[in-house]
Amino acid sequence: QVQLQESGGGLVQAGGSLRLSCAASGSFARIEIMAWEREAPEKERELVASITNDGTTNYADSVKGRFAISRGNDTNTIDLEMNGLKPEDTAVYFCNVGAYTKAGFYDFWGQGTQVTVAS
Repeated sequence: QVQLQESGGGLVQAGGSLRLSCAASGSFARIEIMAWEREAPEKERELVASITNDGTTNYADSVKGRFAISRGNDTNTIDLEMNGLKPEDTAVYFCNVGAYTKAGFYDFWGQGTQVTVAS
């Protein structure tokens, strides 16, 4: 099992910045990919950004150039630096980890953290 501890989020004015962090712990052999997803009211959950074990990153078109995902000094942690925030970035943000456990490869999600961008 993998436990995810998310931090960051909150309320910010449009144009402002926030940083989200996610730390993975528990019993797993290797994390292959870590990502942030978001779910806005009445919208489907979408991938925001991801980073693989070899450092390859991927971003949603809507956040390219504004958000940056990185791994912390502890490779089981990630940060999402969000700049130039827009009201449409308002959503619950979920940390997602794909990891190998004794039972096989599974996806795990955190409980989510609210990001609200005021216009």
